[in-house]
Amino acid sequence: MRPFEKTGAFRPSEGPIRDLAVRGAGAILFSGGVGTVLHVIAAITLARLLTPRDFGVVAMVTTFSLLLSNFGLNGFTEAILQFEDLNDVLASNLFWINLGVGTLLTFGFAASGSLLARFYKDPVVAHVAVGTSISIFLTSASVEHLALLKRAMRFSAVSANDIVARAVSVVISIFLAWRGWGYWALVAGVIAAPLSTSIGAWILCGWLPAFPRRAANTPSMVRFAMHVYGRFTVNYFSRNTDNLLVGWRFNAQALGFYKKAYDLFALSAGLLVSPLANVAIAALSRFNPRSAEFRRYLVNAFTVLAFVGMGMGANLTLVGRDVIRLLLGTKWEESGRIFMFFGPGIGIMMLYFTHGWIHLSIGRADRWFRWGMVELAVTVLLFLVCLRWGPIGIAVAWTTSFWILTIPAIWYAGRPIQFGVTPMLAATWKFVLASALAACASALIMQRVGAVFLGNGLAPTAARIAITSAGFSILYLGLVIVLHRGCAPLYQLARLVRGMAPAGKLQKSSPIPKMACAIGESAALAESGVGK
Repeated sequence: MRPFEKTGAFRPSEGPIRDLAVRGAGAILFSGGVGTVLHVIAAITLARLLTPRDFGVVAMVTTFSLLLSNFGLNGFTEAILQFEDLNDVLASNLFWINLGVGTLLTFGFAASGSLLARFYKDPVVAHVAVGTSISIFLTSASVEHLALLKRAMRFSAVSANDIVARAVSVVISIFLAWRGWGYWALVAGVIAAPLSTSIGAWILCGWLPAFPRRAANTPSMVRFAMHVYGRFTVNYFSRNTDNLLVGWRFNAQALGFYKKAYDLFALSAGLLVSPLANVAIAALSRFNPRSAEFRRYLVNAFTVLAFVGMGMGANLTLVGRDVIRLLLGTKWEESGRIFMFFGPGIGIMMLYFTHGWIHLSIGRADRWFRWGMVELAVTVLLFLVCLRWGPIGIAVAWTTSFWILTIPAIWYAGRPIQFGVTPMLAATWKFVLASALAACASALIMQRVGAVFLGNGLAPTAARIAITSAGFSILYLGLVIVLHRGCAPLYQLARLVRGMAPAGKLQKSSPIPKMACAIGESAALAESGVGK
């Protein structure tokens, strides 16, 4: 790919934007599915080779290092996607600014290892911090190349590169853990992923940045990027203060148990939401935000996310404890107990993330940043109130925060374009009610018949998961059909799935944003916010 013409102007995408976006979204969802498989394989294998303390020590460090790794990934990426008159000079300037800051952050974080060790009262943390700092520089080296690929709608290439990087990271971590490296196996995986991503991005993009030159629009792009990163930073602290508090108040083992429960919580939403952030932003940014078309697609997004998210959250609340026991083994039983309190927040978390689409697609990263301050205050306050109940209390705080913040967040994001919360509520309340009723009924039924499947063995656990999930799914879909007086939501979801197939034929009545905006938020949440 050559992203720029000889004149320096950005080379436009070849082919209809709608076709490229739908197929790109399908590729990203496929990548997300493969990534999930790799994540599950790594989780199952590493959980049996390593201890909860190994995971906890690394989580203590990555709670801070991921914030620095995302300096350009969240900010310059959105600037390149959103800025209309991008050219080679601007992209090159952003590259050198990002790389320079990334280098400073790398050395600064390595030097701060001793401070982290004193904070956590664990000397091992200092060594892990030095090793993990390398990932900051490696991540900064590929930000602009990945963003240019995304702007050119080359989502398939980005997805393939991501799959390779994840696979490399998983293989290295598992091999080293098997060889007895302990927590260093996890550190090696943290470094391997951005190294592989950077190599792949440079090869796929085929762009060599020029030396920096004066350009009139560079300051405005940097300001936009700083607003986005400022929002990400605030969001990051609200998303990672839980790790900091659990690790500080308790110990690495407690943090290891908590982190595994949170990972399943974040993974459940990340499957549908995080991978398609840039598709959603790129698609919605092409429409007039005050148009009926923009609003119709946004409401379609609420419908799809509520349908899938509320059902997924309620079902995982019922079976999550058994899922963790089945995948990770009985020594992770405490993680399963913690997850039961995360489950009710999965569906509403998916809906909450859509406020970011609105802010970024209308170019109001400044308002997104200001809302992040509100989110930080509410979330951290809930953490502090609930910390006395340990990791379970923090899980309850998470779930409560999303239920409190979602409606105000959508209202605030929609104010500049006069988009209120009534359409969102109208599109989602039936799924909330259906999931709650189906979950209560399934729990009562399993209380009656569950005695047949008592035990922690592989067969009883798998049987409980299968029967509970099947029963819940039947009840949930039945209630959705009854409340909607028909199968319209099922047909809508089926059309979106067909549209994302690489070989699928696109109909004029199913334009890209209807699919693209139905899934995705910020990549910041992907690896750092949601996924941590």
